[in-house]
Amino acid sequence: MTKGETPGRVSYKWIALSNTTLGVLMASINQSILIIALPVIFNGLHVNPLAPGQTGLLLWVLLGYNVATTVLLVLFGRLSDLFGRVRLYNLGFLVFTGGSLLASVVWSQGTAGCVELIAARVIQGIGAGFLFSNSAAILTDAFPTEQRGLALGLNQIAAIGGNVIGLVVGGLLAGTGHWRWVFLVNVPIGVMGTVWAYIALRETVRRKAHPHLDIPGNVLLLAGLVAVMLGLTYGILPYRSYTMGWHNPWVLALLVGGVVVLAAFVVLESRTPEPLFQVRLFRIWPFTAGNLAALLSSLARGGLQFILVIWLQGIYLPMHGVRYEDTPLLAGLYTLPQMLGFLLAGPVSGYLSDRFGARTFSTLGMLVTAAGFGLMATLPMDFSKWLFWTYLFIIGVGMALFSSPNTAAIMNAVPPEHRGVASGMRSTFNNAGTMLSMGLFFSILITGLAQTLPAALASGLTTHGVPVTVAKGIASLPPTVSLFAALLGYNPLKSLLAPTGVLHEMPPQQAAYLTGQTFFPHLIGDPFMHGLRLTFLVALGMALMAALISWLRGGRYVYQRGRQANEAQAH
Repeated sequence: MTKGETPGRVSYKWIALSNTTLGVLMASINQSILIIALPVIFNGLHVNPLAPGQTGLLLWVLLGYNVATTVLLVLFGRLSDLFGRVRLYNLGFLVFTGGSLLASVVWSQGTAGCVELIAARVIQGIGAGFLFSNSAAILTDAFPTEQRGLALGLNQIAAIGGNVIGLVVGGLLAGTGHWRWVFLVNVPIGVMGTVWAYIALRETVRRKAHPHLDIPGNVLLLAGLVAVMLGLTYGILPYRSYTMGWHNPWVLALLVGGVVVLAAFVVLESRTPEPLFQVRLFRIWPFTAGNLAALLSSLARGGLQFILVIWLQGIYLPMHGVRYEDTPLLAGLYTLPQMLGFLLAGPVSGYLSDRFGARTFSTLGMLVTAAGFGLMATLPMDFSKWLFWTYLFIIGVGMALFSSPNTAAIMNAVPPEHRGVASGMRSTFNNAGTMLSMGLFFSILITGLAQTLPAALASGLTTHGVPVTVAKGIASLPPTVSLFAALLGYNPLKSLLAPTGVLHEMPPQQAAYLTGQTFFPHLIGDPFMHGLRLTFLVALGMALMAALISWLRGGRYVYQRGRQANEAQAH
């Protein structure tokens, strides 16, 4: 208990911490739970996601949740400042639970079932947007300055660690063979959290008597973000003879148009008396530096989960004789050392940053993360498990050291009446960084595969008895097919070779080898590693940039009405 607090106040802040951490954990788990569970979901819906014209469905089932969350975070943060943070946080729990229930009872099969699932995932994402945008603001209101680092640190462990837990939970539920459990598991937790939030949480900041909603700003922000997210999503799909869609006029129009609309939004917000997006907050350097560092951190780590799943589920585990049916669970378990790093370093970093400031710990965290990425880049395709786990642990420690102090520094720097929108802006930078990271990392991997995979495919297939014309036809397919097959833990050669009749013409033992567990992983392994090492080096560079910005943020800074308290010199 801190000086001047009443027992009731102490009790409430821990209730707020536990409830918001549950909400953020549940929302974060659902950002990654589908990465592992996609094969069993598509099998349950009777859809081949690698068939022509189905790749878009694969992307939207996977990314629809994140897109919906990202584009709505700032809006929801502003709404919470106007109408009550707890009120909209509670609504988020309810909407998320309803979306989970809808996803678990999708009634159609085939493409129609995928569309229904995508719609339910978008509803889940809307609920998650309310949870993400308000949790940090509620905690900042509930905790005194000297304890916010610890509270926000624990909350951030849930936010980042939930992405790792999602891989494990997805693997466990996928192992049951019943895809509906992937969504149904959220319902009892969501119902409990919703009831608990409505009963226990309370507003601690007075709302405006006559709230004003910036409708033009809302329209511009939503239009700009949706355009950019759509452009990034479709940019990694093949277009005509190109391996990716960056030459697609519609993709370019979406990206350029989205940037122009967002620029117009910034100009509008700087001239609006009560803006949706508080551009003026960027005059506070610790707030700006913290968000820039968070964006770079998200860019560095955002695509990590996808890369690890491709590496483990599509290449490493099948090479070691693990059946494709068993790879989802094992792939999730292999990532647990990263979660262990979060759990050990997060609370310690948050507690120490309350005493000594965010600068040292956030900078150190990004340096440790950069070292982890550098070490991962040295691993061979067939790596030592203990080295892999050690390097993942180092990355987890680094991310935890950075996230807790950085979040506390951002939230401490803003006026109380803007904490909701500031939390939404912070979450937007995090989620946008993750989406940008996925587009960037997938582009790097696909570019690397396009340079070396066709020759490897043609050579490997002809060496094992496939006619040259058939081998060249398969080798000319976009490398996206092979990348998504690895992500799903599929061997696509059976579906690619079956229509040609080649499998029936060759000896059964040879056909079984081509369509078995080891041939395809070995085939794509070397081309994949070429792009993988480059992604780790790019992530290393971004982590170093985040470390530099964290150091330049200056000393401890806490907003106070009428004056700003700086407990250390800025530089």
